[in-house]
Amino acid sequence: MTKNDCFFFGKVTKTHGLKGEITIKLDVVNPADFKELRYVLIDQNGTLVPYFIESLKINGDKMFVQLQDVKKMEQAVGFIGRAVFLPNEMMPELDDNDFYYSEIKGYKLVDVKKGEVGTISDVLEYPTQAVIQIMRDGKEILIPVHDDIIQKVDKKAKVLTVNAPEGLIDMYMEL
Repeated sequence: MTKNDCFFFGKVTKTHGLKGEITIKLDVVNPADFKELRYVLIDQNGTLVPYFIESLKINGDKMFVQLQDVKKMEQAVGFIGRAVFLPNEMMPELDDNDFYYSEIKGYKLVDVKKGEVGTISDVLEYPTQAVIQIMRDGKEILIPVHDDIIQKVDKKAKVLTVNAPEGLIDMYMEL
């Protein structure tokens, strides 16, 4: 199975406990949709390797997972920083204005007042807020991911329309 057949599910951020559990920071809208998950695909040097799940617990946007055959913290440490994927057929359908962060990379970002701002290069997740990153004329523009700002997601045209706070885009362009 290749990455083209899969969607980004999350990233292993750290170990959990002393028995080889890992913590996966999830990139899904409703983590509870995955409470019966039986396996994950973990990126190992560009190859997706399947790992069966012995147990899992979900807390917010984190999943604590005990993988089969990983019983020691020393083994679990090797998974830190690795991307986790699931097959596309396991991806839940989202409402029209919902999206996965990994899905909008490459979308055009259009502001209702400023027009086309640029192409989304990434979504950066900070502890308190996720932000959409756009590179324009060599300058970085960051737009918060928030329901009051995101106006429309056109998945067919690959356009994300926002209503950025007054002066936010100008502030980045003046730097």
